[in-house]
Amino acid sequence: MTSKQRAYLKSLASSLDPIFQIGKGSLTPEVTEAISEAFNKRELIKIAILKNCFDDPNEIAATVAERTKSQVVQVIGKKIVLYKESKDHKKIELPK
Repeated sequence: MTSKQRAYLKSLASSLDPIFQIGKGSLTPEVTEAISEAFNKRELIKIAILKNCFDDPNEIAATVAERTKSQVVQVIGKKIVLYKESKDHKKIELPK
């Protein structure tokens, strides 16, 4: 992913609300599965890390991206933005 594409996705993600929250239980297989299923309907997902989760957000982002075969767009504080291109529900056209 190029920096131009990443910047474009960041601009799209700024208006999104987090659809998942990761708390003290950290990253469970159930949460990973739910995120993976969400990628069936949308390409860009924002995740909030709650204050009671003591794991590093960068590590969580990398783990989720690896398990869901998505890409980390950005990690700011306790917010993670992930992108996965959809074959069936393609809505986001990345700049070249």
